[in-house]
Amino acid sequence: MFGKALVRGLTDNGMTVDWTRNGRDGFAAIEQSDYAVALVDIGLPEMSGLEILKAARQAGAKIPVLIITARDGMTDVVAGLDLGADDCLIKPFELPVLLARMRAVMRRVNDRSLSLMAGKEVTLDPATQIATFRAVTHVLSGREFSLLYTLMERPGHILSRGQIESRIYGWGEEVQSNAVDVLIHGLRKRFGKDIVLNVRGAGWMVAKGDA
Repeated sequence: MFGKALVRGLTDNGMTVDWTRNGRDGFAAIEQSDYAVALVDIGLPEMSGLEILKAARQAGAKIPVLIITARDGMTDVVAGLDLGADDCLIKPFELPVLLARMRAVMRRVNDRSLSLMAGKEVTLDPATQIATFRAVTHVLSGREFSLLYTLMERPGHILSRGQIESRIYGWGEEVQSNAVDVLIHGLRKRFGKDIVLNVRGAGWMVAKGDA
């Protein structure tokens, strides 16, 4: 199945993926969650990809959208771009092409991968997944990157276990009770214990840099 293979390919490349099987669930997901990018198939049941795109843009959603279509001709491509899609892919396509187009869309729309994220003593490069803390530098795994990225979006703000899990794990994905602890332990082992700070009974945070 196309969707299952796509989820597996994206997950194998370090991404956290939510997969909805129909348009209504897809639109609800876009409304309720903060995604880096949405892949929207035009030929979805219950609510077409074009309907999702139109409704999302009318609701003010700024999420980058890459539409996917297997249909011949340019009608759907043009309609999607006119409704606010950021790019389009026609099936079949190779996974490396999709990944490159996703990176390009996120760079163009969010401009995040062009600049470093910074806390008090830690920096993170979203383009390369390289983190540096007190002159120690490592390339992060996909899940480590997702966790640190989530914390560094708002340095100085405490995130609970549930908030972190909702950002770095997909819907329906089984999450072990100590999964976040294991990831933080791995980061601390390589960078030092102060890269991620624990606030007892509340959660974790990355220290905010000096103003």
